Amino acid sequence: MKLKHILIGAVGLILLIVILKVTGVIGKENVEKVTVEKVGDKTVIETVTASGKIQPETEVKLSSEVSGEVTELLVKEGDVVKKGQLLCKVRPDILQSSYERTVASYNAQKATVASAQQQLVQAEANFVNAEATYKRNVELYNKKVISAAEFDNAKASYLTAKSTLASAKEGVVGAKFNLEQTGASVKEAGANLARTTIYAPVDGVVSKLSIELGDRILGTSQMAGTEIMRISNLSSMEVNVDVNENDINRVTLGDSATVEVDAFAGKKFRGVVTEIASSSTAVGTTTTSVDQVTNFSVKVRLLAESYSSVKGGAKDLPSPFRPGLSATVDIESETVTGMAVPIQAIFTDAKADDNSGSQDAEKQKSKLSDKQIKQYIYLFDAKASTVKKTEVTTGIQNDQFIIVKTGLKAGQEIVSGPYSAIQNKLKDGLKVEQTAKDKLFTAGGKK
Repeated sequence: MKLKHILIGAVGLILLIVILKVTGVIGKENVEKVTVEKVGDKTVIETVTASGKIQPETEVKLSSEVSGEVTELLVKEGDVVKKGQLLCKVRPDILQSSYERTVASYNAQKATVASAQQQLVQAEANFVNAEATYKRNVELYNKKVISAAEFDNAKASYLTAKSTLASAKEGVVGAKFNLEQTGASVKEAGANLARTTIYAPVDGVVSKLSIELGDRILGTSQMAGTEIMRISNLSSMEVNVDVNENDINRVTLGDSATVEVDAFAGKKFRGVVTEIASSSTAVGTTTTSVDQVTNFSVKVRLLAESYSSVKGGAKDLPSPFRPGLSATVDIESETVTGMAVPIQAIFTDAKADDNSGSQDAEKQKSKLSDKQIKQYIYLFDAKASTVKKTEVTTGIQNDQFIIVKTGLKAGQEIVSGPYSAIQNKLKDGLKVEQTAKDKLFTAGGKK
């Protein structure tokens, strides 16, 4: 009985093996499924990505030049102001009295000048009289009509009048110089008094107000002084971003950029690079270290036409953006049109040394940027359904494609996926099965 059961089991096992063999479940060659793409020209834009804050392109920080109490505050944060508009006043008591004192001194000096001029007129008259008397006495003395004592007396009077006249002239000159000096003091006192009244230096919006009515502020004559407010030109905005030292040489003035603002999700704006810092942001700081990341400040102007139709954002302001909004910028450093393939299609000569299969796209992208490493691609032979390892040289890349300079011809078919197979499973001459991308990761497909 046992023998019968064993025979039945053996026959059943043989039938099962035959069925699996016929259906191809067993004994079928293990073929790697791949996606194939035909090589063609594409436009690849290489970008440099950085984050930063939106700020006005023109922003003026106002501080008072004099110290004192704020007695008038005529604007509030968010107000639109025009150049020359009165913004606030600082108590002018001490400066007012100083100005009045210098004006009084100036008027007194004007009287001194007038008095000196009158003295000059009198000295001129006395000199004319003394000169005429002296000339007559010279004739009389030559004719022996007057004595030597009388002649000497007339001569002394003449010389005294001459000296008095010269002194009077110098007195007028000195009085005029003193008048000019006092006039300069009046101008200085007037300028100091005018500093207590603060006007808008430019057109713009009060983007920040740092004081309240009644606050006591410190003037710039004493250290840095108190910042009163900021006036910004919100009709022209820019993004100030920090670009890593490895990317800064790829950025040039005039480069186009795409800007994404966190406050405007799903919207992209256009910009242009207007300024690149010549030194890093760490220069001049006291906490620099060898391990500190080195960044350079780059300014990207937001083009008004790219946000002119945007609804929402800041109300009643020239721009929908508020200073300080976070933004991400993709600077288009280079654009090339040529043969391009997906980044994952490229592998390096170090592939054989890495069988972990844990490489990600960022690691691969880093490898491709190293021009010292040899790069390869798998060509697909449609007739034999095999792949051929071919060396290539590459150019710029973006997040999806990389330019191939040499090693490929237009129209050739290359293996474009999956990434894990290209990096770890395919070998030169290996037989593969071409499949569509949408079927590659289905339940019946192979990952």
